Amino acid sequence: MSGIYIHIPFCKQACHYCDFHFSTSLKHKQRVIDAICNELLLRKDEINEVVQTIYFGGGTPSLLTSEELIQLFETIQKHYVLSENPEITLEANPDDLSEATLEAFSKSPINRLSIGVQSFFEEDLTLMNRAHNAEEALACIKMATKYFPNSSIDLIYGVPGMPVERWIKNLDIALNLNVPHLSCYALTVEPKTALETFIKKGIVPPVEDALAAAHYEHLLEKTEAAGYENYEFSNFSKPGFYSQNNTGYWMGKPYLGVGPSGHSYDGTRRSWNVSNNTKYIKAIEAGILPIERETLSVRDRYNEYVMTRLRTIGGISLEEVAANFGKDYKTYVLQQADQHLNTKLLVQEEDRLKVTRKGKFLSDGIASDLFLISLD
Repeated sequence: MSGIYIHIPFCKQACHYCDFHFSTSLKHKQRVIDAICNELLLRKDEINEVVQTIYFGGGTPSLLTSEELIQLFETIQKHYVLSENPEITLEANPDDLSEATLEAFSKSPINRLSIGVQSFFEEDLTLMNRAHNAEEALACIKMATKYFPNSSIDLIYGVPGMPVERWIKNLDIALNLNVPHLSCYALTVEPKTALETFIKKGIVPPVEDALAAAHYEHLLEKTEAAGYENYEFSNFSKPGFYSQNNTGYWMGKPYLGVGPSGHSYDGTRRSWNVSNNTKYIKAIEAGILPIERETLSVRDRYNEYVMTRLRTIGGISLEEVAANFGKDYKTYVLQQADQHLNTKLLVQEEDRLKVTRKGKFLSDGIASDLFLISLD
């Protein structure tokens, strides 16, 4: 299985926490779409497998018109082999999803929506500088699930000033809407974002790990009681609604990332496009790929395997570690895991090392302890 990720680098306005590549000017939108189509043509030989997933991310892909989406789909269908029923996801913001827009999207090949709600409360949305309000969030989800039974919503926890009670209300609202998939992320302070500036100036309180941990514990309790499976640290699904796209990333499947700042992975190499719309357009129009590549060492691939698999419900397979990286790596990971097995943050179930409920919120730190830092 392989996937295609399409980065749409446009937004109505800048969210204060976001460090993804985007532009709030739509002046060159059509030229970017044309360039993405040309990049798909230039790189068609990089995927030798059937494409199982297509993911429109960004940015704000719901800013695309039906005509622009059709242009992209026709290019993919012409130059790539698709599976019989690929998962095709569009990231969308609530303020873009009118009933007419949803109906138009439902008539396209898109069969899954990922809706960036983040919160159902105005004070949180204002702090984040989201373009929608709470009323729009509720209304769009109720409409969206009529047209897209396979939908997901994003929520953010650990927001400064968000008491536990308000986070619980956010969860109750989301679960009562019966959306089959939730992606819930702890707010992080990325360098050079407005949020970082506000915190440094004392305008916004700092992000507190203890608050995020308390929010996460309620998240686990609420979703489990509602029948959701926590199949990856930040992702919760009703049976049959796992994100195939995201699962592919965590399982190390190859994917092609196109568009400005698009990232790709072929199993041994990573590559990324220039994060500049103008430079991207000019390079593609000249028939040049504005791309950098790096070949991952065995140690790099082992560390990535540990980082991604430990966040998933399946955990780390010791047999896979031995087969993919060598028996010495299996010995090493067991040695490093011993301290966390003793403190009940990890458990070994037959062939697999898994994070326990107690260790879930600490999974990234646990993974770092299992990394191979030096070859000495």
